[in-house]
Amino acid sequence: MIEAKRLPTTRTRASRIFQPGHILQLLGAHAILLAYTALALFPVFLVVINSVKGRRAIFASPYALPTPETWDLVGYDTVLLRADFERYFVNSTIVTLGALLLILLAGSMAAYALAEYKFPGNAVMGLYLALGIMIPIRLGTISILRLVVRLGLPDTLLALILVFAASGLPLAIFILTQFMKQVPRDLKDAARVDGASEYRIYLMILPLVRPALGTVAVFNMIPIWNDLWFPLILAPGESTKTVTLGAQTFLGQFVNDWNAVLASLTLAMVPMIILYIIFSRQLIRGLTSGAIK
Repeated sequence: MIEAKRLPTTRTRASRIFQPGHILQLLGAHAILLAYTALALFPVFLVVINSVKGRRAIFASPYALPTPETWDLVGYDTVLLRADFERYFVNSTIVTLGALLLILLAGSMAAYALAEYKFPGNAVMGLYLALGIMIPIRLGTISILRLVVRLGLPDTLLALILVFAASGLPLAIFILTQFMKQVPRDLKDAARVDGASEYRIYLMILPLVRPALGTVAVFNMIPIWNDLWFPLILAPGESTKTVTLGAQTFLGQFVNDWNAVLASLTLAMVPMIILYIIFSRQLIRGLTSGAIK
């Protein structure tokens, strides 16, 4: 009798899937998503195709694909041979990876403490940390600059790492706290019975919240890599310039080297695309897990 009850349910669901209204609904949703994807990728497409065209072709036909007549790699020659792009690239890599490491380490530790220990003011502390998501850190630029000067860190990569880490911690703590609350308490209690320390339990939990860690990494690495505000204010020196700030080198007051600008932006996008592909699966898992929970 149980099987007889299940069969109509399965057939009903299958019939709903192939109903014209359901098919139109799916097609409409996919059409909206494809249109949004095309709209988001269109500026990237323009930057890439114009980076391999001559100056005249960029202004004459910016939407056209490069042809043998318009093909020109002068922008890449300028960036790789005449500018110190390798240094800019290394600086951006150091700042991004250093800030992400601090965000994931400090954020996961704080999230573990908030999720595991119920102390007076626990909820208030979590709310206080979450307020950092709503308040832009750029509002405190003057105070941050004064603090960096007092610490003796102006024009250093360490200043950028600390500022970016501070800006990414509120979101990291908020996301990781919710995920760590879902880890079964019996698992942690069993580890304590076996004599595991709290640090050991913390390290044991990290693989269980890996989707959340990937989500936090993706949400922070792109803004850090693309940021122009704090590198321009805190580390504008030639030895500490990042890729985004280095691209401004080719923008002059009267003459702009658009070939070099577009080439540098294209090269700057490559690492982010690679990292996004690496972390995309964890990002999707983290978002879907958060939706289910």
